[in-house]
Formats: sequence, structure tokens, C-alpha cells
Amino acid sequence: MPLETASGGMDIIMINFDNSATTFPKPQSVRRAVAAAVEKYGGNPGRSGHELSMLAASKVYEVRSLAAEMFGALPENTAFTVNCTFALNMAIKGLMQYGGHIIISNMEHNAVARPVYELSRSRGTEYSIAEVTDSDEETVKNFEKLIRKDTRCICCCIASNVTGRVLPFRKLAALCREHSIPFIADCAQAAGLIDLSLDDGIDFICTSGHKSLYGPTGTGLLITSGKYPLSTIIEGGTGTSSARLEQPSEMPERLESGTLNTVGIIGLGEGIRFVRNLGTDKIRKHEDQLCRRLIERLSRRKDIQIYRDNALYMPIVSFNVGNESSHVIASALNDAGFAVRGGLQCAALAHNALGTIEQGTVRFSPSAFNTMKQVDLLADVLMSI
Repeated sequence: MPLETASGGMDIIMINFDNSATTFPKPQSVRRAVAAAVEKYGGNPGRSGHELSMLAASKVYEVRSLAAEMFGALPENTAFTVNCTFALNMAIKGLMQYGGHIIISNMEHNAVARPVYELSRSRGTEYSIAEVTDSDEETVKNFEKLIRKDTRCICCCIASNVTGRVLPFRKLAALCREHSIPFIADCAQAAGLIDLSLDDGIDFICTSGHKSLYGPTGTGLLITSGKYPLSTIIEGGTGTSSARLEQPSEMPERLESGTLNTVGIIGLGEGIRFVRNLGTDKIRKHEDQLCRRLIERLSRRKDIQIYRDNALYMPIVSFNVGNESSHVIASALNDAGFAVRGGLQCAALAHNALGTIEQGTVRFSPSAFNTMKQVDLLADVLMSI
């Protein structure tokens, strides 16, 4: 059974197993909150002293406090962004735009790989890529041996968006503390599925709001420990210190130029409540069961390769059918009524590491709303291809 029904006046035509891209459907509470935000909270938060503005600002602060509590942060160190990519760019470029050395993993999404590459091209920043193996100890050593005197940051995903492989992030955080360098974590595939906190040693938590936090698209979070100040990559109106041309140094205004996505933020607040009410453990265990069921079914075919080893994984399954293009398989599943992600999943580094840069993979990623019956229907189709 799903953890919550997807009913509520919406006809779901396709079965969505592409929840690593964005969860769909959204909880009923999120849909109601978005509708209420459009109807009731139309003022521009923090921009005026009138009642409409203050009402919207109050709702935004309520969600800011919810997010801060969830990730062990102070509300003032919790900034809203439009997605995880934006948060990662702000953190990476905010630390590295004046040069130095950064270490990333070979499992990174382009949201990390591309800004790092661009900094190397335009700002002279140098980077190294650490290999992630099936051994956590070896993986940490691979990062450690790349640390140099001018290393200014380690940035990596908590979990790969291609395979779900969980990196030893707490050990990497300890490594960063040992060498007094900041740790940026791409939490897009982990936030809402495992408990994450600044207390884990992370200095910058970057995550989307629309994935496993079940908020609307166009929402994200950049949460900082406050230990390392960021240079800005965007400046503008903040509603504070308007007489000065300098961008405010105070958080969160320093990172929140322009009008906030009030509607999306209010919806995100209900997504966070949804996750907290169910519990990350319960959601992850449900999704893990669905993944294990698919793996068990697909393992009956010798020509299906599943990209997992003995490490820890988030509820994602990447696979291929023989030598067939992953796009062809994903298209066939689409025709059968299933949404999955074929191709490179915006993560060329990971596919180079897997040896699937030409074929890509078919990615299965369930949500709290999927059922075992739906997984069996998908497996039936795959077994007949």
C-alpha cells in the first residue's frame, strides 16, 4: 500500500517512477497550501509595512523555521533558492570564485560538475575528482589523498542521482573538519529520505524542495552553518539596507535577492510537514521495499544488468536491458504507461565511472505514493520486452 493516497480530484494517467527528478503526485496538503497561497498570501514578503506584505512574510518565516529545525540550523542561516542547482552554484562559486582547489567525486550531477568546470575555465580554479568505490574507507582515502595546501572545499553528493549510491558523508565531513576546509553537500537525493543535519559536520546543505521534500517545483534550500561566509553571485533588492549599494552581509537577505517564490515556499512548508509526519525512515523503508521487489523480478532475466554493489543505496535502481539503448527502453515503458528516466540523468561523470556513457541507464525511482502492484506491472512489461 502507498503511504498516502494520491486521490483528491486528480486523475493520474501515468504511473510515475521518475521521482528522483521530481516527486509526483504531491500530497493533498501541498496542493491545498499552494491554492491557499495564491488566494490569501499575495503580498510581497519583506518589501512593505502593509498587512498583505506582513502576512506573506509571516508565512515565509514559518516555513524558514520549519526547514531550519529539520536540518539543525538557525532560521537566519536558511535561505530559499529556486532549486538545488541554484543552491549549489551559490555555495560553490561563493567559496571558489577567487580561485583555489576543490575536490568533487566521480558520482556528481552536472549541478556540481558544471559550475566547477566553469570556474576552472574562467577563474583559474583547479579541481580533482575522487573515485567512489564499494568501500567507504577506500572512498574516504581517495578524497584524503587529493587534499592540497590550497584546497578550499570538498563538494559531493550525499547520494548519486544515477544509482542511489550513498557516499560516506559523515566521514567526509570529519575529514573536512580535520583539515579545516568547508564541506558542501548535494542533498537532492537524500533530503526527506534520511535524517540530515548540520550536526553531521556539513557546512552547506543544498537541496531541492520538489523531490523527496514533496514541495512544488521552483523551490530549494541553501542552509549554512554560518562558519564560512559566501561571496555573492547575485545581488539586488532585499528589502533591507536599501540606501546602501553594497549587498547586505546579514543572512538570509545576503543570498535572497529579489522577490521570493511565496507560493512555492508555502507549498514546501506542507511538504516538509508531510515528510516529518510520516518520518524519513518510514518513507525510505517503503521505497526500499519497492526497489527490492523490482530487483528481485528483474534478476530473473540474465540480460538485465542492475547497477548496484554491496554499498548503501537510496531507493533508486538503474538498469539496462542487454545492449539496447536506455532511451529505447524508457520510450517503450512510456508507451506502456510508466514514467522512468532513460539516458545520462545529467550526470556524465557518474556514467563514465559506471562505463555507461554511451548506453546510459534506465532509472527507476519510486515515491511514498507508489505501490507494490505498480512495481509488478512495470516488471511484467520489462520481462516481456
